[in-house]
Amino acid sequence: MELTTIWFILIAVLWTGYFVLEGFDFGVGMLFPVLGRGEGGADDPDNDGETRRRVMLSTIGPVWDGNEVWLLTAGGATFAAFPEWYATLFSGFYLPLLLILVSLIVRALAFDYRGKVDDPTWRARWDLAIVVGSFVPALLWGVAFTNIVRGVPIDVDGEYTGSLFTLLNPAALLGGLATVSLFTAYGAMFLALKTDGPIRHQARELSLRVGVVATVLVAVWLVVIHASTGSIESWVLTGVAAVLLVAALGQVRRGSEGWGFALTFGAIAIAVVSLFVALFPDVMPSTTDPAFSLTATNASSTAYTLRIMTWVAVLLTPVVLLYQSWTYWIFRRRVSGHHIPTKVAVAARSHRPADRAEIDT
Repeated sequence: MELTTIWFILIAVLWTGYFVLEGFDFGVGMLFPVLGRGEGGADDPDNDGETRRRVMLSTIGPVWDGNEVWLLTAGGATFAAFPEWYATLFSGFYLPLLLILVSLIVRALAFDYRGKVDDPTWRARWDLAIVVGSFVPALLWGVAFTNIVRGVPIDVDGEYTGSLFTLLNPAALLGGLATVSLFTAYGAMFLALKTDGPIRHQARELSLRVGVVATVLVAVWLVVIHASTGSIESWVLTGVAAVLLVAALGQVRRGSEGWGFALTFGAIAIAVVSLFVALFPDVMPSTTDPAFSLTATNASSTAYTLRIMTWVAVLLTPVVLLYQSWTYWIFRRRVSGHHIPTKVAVAARSHRPADRAEIDT
């Protein structure tokens, strides 16, 4: 197998890892206005709005930044292995990718800063940032990948000749709606798996309702893509992904959140793989003229560069996988409102042991 093919497969694996891990992060963030509401107080933490939102954040707090490493690695690998693909993609899709980047930055700031000031208005604004910072990437990744697989106008020099409105075509917008609904259902399943109490049951019920819509949208979206670019292999993978989504909803309906989440994980992974199978050997098809398409061969780096990258990947990838698996294992337990501290930690102002303030953790 040629090194260009190997690196195309590795980049597909990186994007698959990103979507199956970051997907539920986006879903949890988008569900803030729905599952983060409550009427309780200090005596009923499971129904207090602020406590519920902190529970939701606690489920993804230890892992969200590690999940985003897959995106950084995918971008870096594309730049090093396929510089022509990277140049055309990031110049032609500049505005959507910029919006994604800004959204991810704002969302990261919101995770860290919402608890810095004990003020409801302050927290509400950062909560809005979390919702928007989760929704925008979930939408635009669907738009971007639809255009990448179906093709965009590229000239003989490998330059994108369309505009922003070229990318916002009906098929791409369908892809955006499909990924938003799928990640929302995925996030609800993750919350049902990782929480306990009322929020767990509400998340499970919500995952069923949104999951039905997501299954329909994703099925139609994949059919639209593969109808023009798909192969027999990609159609088979699409069918498997659809079956797994339906099976996931059945497991959640039976109360088995673990199997429901695992099957959705598999469905998303296979759906992303089907997109790359439909794309290969191209990396960016040209709708102007098929001869202008960027392929894994004409867009790649030199063989020497690919050989060095392969050795680096062989040495470091197992370390990354082991570390991230360990992180998920350590933070595997469920979280409920009773695990959230009700008092804000206060630094001691006196050096005398008898007068020191007690710090709640």
